[in-house]
Amino acid sequence: MGANLSIIVVGAGVFGLGSAIELARRGHTITLLDPGPIPHPRAASTDISKAVRMDYGSDELYMALMEEAFEVWDQWNREWKEALYHQDGFLVLSPSEMKPGSFEYESFQMLRKRGHSAERLSSKILRSRFPAWNAEKYSDGYFNPRAGWAESAKVVEQLARYAQAAGVSVRQNLSASSLSMDDRRVTGVVATDGERYSADVVILATGTWSPLLSNRLSTMISHVAQPIFYFHPKNVDLYKARVFPVWAADLSNTGWYGFPVTSDGTVKVSNHGPGRKVHPDDNRETAAGDEVWCRKFLSDNLPSLAEAPLAGSRTCLYCDSWDGNFYIDYDPEFPGLVYATGGSGHAFKFTPVLGRIVADVVERKPNPYSSRFAWRKPSAQTVKEQARFKG
Repeated sequence: MGANLSIIVVGAGVFGLGSAIELARRGHTITLLDPGPIPHPRAASTDISKAVRMDYGSDELYMALMEEAFEVWDQWNREWKEALYHQDGFLVLSPSEMKPGSFEYESFQMLRKRGHSAERLSSKILRSRFPAWNAEKYSDGYFNPRAGWAESAKVVEQLARYAQAAGVSVRQNLSASSLSMDDRRVTGVVATDGERYSADVVILATGTWSPLLSNRLSTMISHVAQPIFYFHPKNVDLYKARVFPVWAADLSNTGWYGFPVTSDGTVKVSNHGPGRKVHPDDNRETAAGDEVWCRKFLSDNLPSLAEAPLAGSRTCLYCDSWDGNFYIDYDPEFPGLVYATGGSGHAFKFTPVLGRIVADVVERKPNPYSSRFAWRKPSAQTVKEQARFKG
């Protein structure tokens, strides 16, 4: 598809901004709609930090994709006035010996297979190098130096500047209220100002709001809130990146992960688990009991943080696809509509390469990763199981 296309991108998160920038650079006419401000305060990417890591168990596709993303993260750090990606490493902890089939073991083996260095840990090494941790809890794990975290909201701000520089027409205080149709073809959007905006292609990149604009996604995507807490530890040195990098503690069982202290003395602790079903427009407050749950984990694992003052809390609203993979494809029944959504709590790290995948899909060009993210439907049994799991 070599002709210049008029394209409306709905949503200025990392999917939307990445798509708009790449497609504009390829010569297409792009209008980006977002209720604003950018970054939007309710968007998943609007936070102080997001993990940037390639560790995905035995899933080689995501590791390969992340290897490409790392190259761009490094490039962006060179281009930007301040580095927003911090390669402080990733500490993966296991309470017992890593065994085949576990996230920790399979990630470690895949890193070795693809030529990456990762240091195997023991309780003794954990105690000496990462002293904030209760070393008695973890007898195994590894440290991967090719990982870290990004200042996510600031990254979105920088991408918005790239979009402007690429010639994208960024329309803040405006979003889509519905899709505009001609028979079954999507021909644009009806915006929140009541006006109809026409385009050859509409890209739906509205994260957890996507099923509200296309009910075709209603059985494929769930709105799931995950708790985030921000603490101000007394001993800041104990939580600096050199001795306290991004971490995941028995992730498959506990869901807890977190970040080193920021320049203002804040330590972020998050959970990546079943979460709770919410409406996208609900507030971002954590649920009753979440802080108690978090502090119980800290008491057992990071005792010096357990009594630290709470600096704030919020929920991150996941746009969970039924299988955890993104949706980047044309709708097979509604020509002109492309989905770029389904981040499932792990899309941000791929920000540098998401736009390229979306642009190749829009132009119907081959891409080595697009088949994983193609349109697909869960079986009736899967939908039933997911509903029970997410309830």
